[in-house]
Formats: sequence, C-alpha cells, structure tokens
Amino acid sequence: MLIGVPKEIKNHEYRIGLTPASARELVGRGHQVMIETQGGAEIGFEDQAYLDAGASIVATAEEIFAKADMIVKVKEPQPHECRQLRAGQILFTYLHLAADSLQAQLLAESGATCIAYETVTDARGALPLLAPMSEVAGRLSVQAGAYHLQKAQGGMGALLGGVPGVAPAKVVVIGGGVVGTQAASMAIGLGADVTILDRSLPRLRQLDVEFSGRVKCVYSSIDAIEQHALEADLVVGAVLIPGAAAPKLLTQELIARMKKGAVVVDVAIDQGGCFETSKATTHQDPTYVVEEVIHYCVANMPGAVARTSTMALNNATLPFVLALADKGAEQAMQADEHLFAGLNVYQGQITCEAVAKALDMPYVKPVALLETVRAA
Repeated sequence: MLIGVPKEIKNHEYRIGLTPASARELVGRGHQVMIETQGGAEIGFEDQAYLDAGASIVATAEEIFAKADMIVKVKEPQPHECRQLRAGQILFTYLHLAADSLQAQLLAESGATCIAYETVTDARGALPLLAPMSEVAGRLSVQAGAYHLQKAQGGMGALLGGVPGVAPAKVVVIGGGVVGTQAASMAIGLGADVTILDRSLPRLRQLDVEFSGRVKCVYSSIDAIEQHALEADLVVGAVLIPGAAAPKLLTQELIARMKKGAVVVDVAIDQGGCFETSKATTHQDPTYVVEEVIHYCVANMPGAVARTSTMALNNATLPFVLALADKGAEQAMQADEHLFAGLNVYQGQITCEAVAKALDMPYVKPVALLETVRAA
C-alpha cells in the first residue's frame, strides 16, 4: 500500500503523522511511504531521516492526496484537504466531527473511509489513541493555567503552590479521566490545593487511592460544580463523551461570579468545549477574557510540545496503521472490533452514532453498511 503523510497546516501545528521510525516499519513490511517535504523538520525529523528509512519525499501535499491509498495525519483535514480526498481512500487521523458539521459533510461527500483516532477503543473500553494526547494535554493544562495566572498575563497574580505563610492556589479539575488525572498530578506537583469532580463513584475511589488522599475527590453535580468553581483560581475542563459534543458544565452566569483574574482551561474544546463561554483559540493567540476570567481554549494543545506528542502518538497508532496497510480498511476492521469502532465516515455515510446525533445527521450502522458493500 502507498501511505502518504502531508505536512500539518493548522496554526502552530508541528506534529506529523509518522515518525521516521514508523515509516521504516511500514517500508520493512513492503509498503511505500510518501512524506511531504519538511513535514517534520520543525521537530527534528528532517527529510534525510525519512529517506534513510526508505520513504520518499514529495514537494506538495496535493501529490500525496492524489496518489496515496491511505492518508495518515494528526489533526483533522481542513476544508480544501477534505475536497482532495477520493472514494476508497483511507483517512486515519483525529477528526472530532461532533463539533464540525462542515468537515463531516465534506468527508461524506468525498467517499473516503475515515477512521478517527479518538473513537478507536481497546479491550477495557478505553480510547488508546486519544490517551497519549490526553496525557500531554492534561499536563499542559496546568502549566498553561499557572502561566496565565501571572499578573503580566492578565491573571490575578497567584502562584499555584503559594509559599510558606501564603495558601496555595485552588485548582478544580472537572473530569477524572486521563486528562483530569494528569492535570491533577501536575497541579499536586506544583503544590496546589486540588479537587477533582467526577460522576463515577468507582473512579473517585480509584483516584483517592492513586493520589493517597492528596486530592479532594468530589461527586460532580450542578451544586458541586458551582461551589468549587466559585472558590477556584484555576478550573480545568477535562470531560469527554467519546465522539459526542462535550456538555456545557460552566455557564456564563457562573463564570461571571468566579474570582476576577481566575483562569479556565477547556481541554474539551475539540469536542465543542465544556464551558458555555468557550471558543477555540490557537497557540498564536491562546487566550481571551469573558467576565474578567481568562479563557485558554487552544484546540491543539499537544502541538505546543510537538516532538514529544508525535512520538507518543506514533507509539499508539503504529499497530493500527500497519494493520490497515497490510489488510486494507475493510479486512482490518473486520479483524479488529476496536479499530472498527474508529470508523466515522464510510461510503458517504456517518457511521458514528454519537457524531450523527451531535450534528443531527443521518446515522447508518457500520456493520450493515460493510455487509452491503461486501455483497455488492
């Protein structure tokens, strides 16, 4: 199979779909790999490293989209990239369609087989291709929050860990999954007073054990969110409903009552955001202010540490890339129900129920659609 990797084009996005080591694995299995020139140069993956791995370097993304059997990316394709996809081509990347009706429509019109990293599952029901970036984003959320709490950045001028004689800042993490756990870990490391809110009692018990009582574990309710948000210096939104739009947990009315100069970091912004006042921002212009509260809503947070993120992501995605290359999309998905769970768009139809519901678009069960295609 011919696998193509275009350069990412979102604002300050330096990650790349395949590292030279991953390209070498594919070439070693008899596949061809095309990399857009300078695709990984910003993070130390020079063209020569890909050539040494057996890949070829091409001048333009257009050539990759025109020739490749499978496109491997990091971020969702932009509209003009979607329009270059074609029927039967495989797209394997993050999609986050629940908050992007235009992308969903364009992908459906392309006829491509679109598999989303964020809905691939594992035997435990977890999301193994989302986890590495969630780990990065969780850690970065506190780092970013601490920075923007500084007075020079518009914050209230609070130090997360305080100093002897001065109480530490209060950090509230909404959601006890991978993002929330990593955020809490970073906040504890910086000496903050940390509270995690989650709706799963078993998960709260696990977190209480994991953090040895150093984190307050609170059942998430409207009342609890209000109480803790009003006391917080930093709130991290870390909720996730796989494939679906994030619920709005902080209203604008609540934001208006928070401490002036507090910071909110919305890690769920790729799925529409979990704060009513959230709107996607970029690394170039990461924050804005609503009701005197600093909002950090960068949609590709892991891109800030692109080399670490690329290597962590490839560790997780490579086995699936190899399976798709070796077997083709249909056979690979039939052989692996967890990869099959990643199928979001196929034969012009939305095949992820949560996405279809979020966008109010028709949903087609992927099993039935695969059977129809196979019969034809």
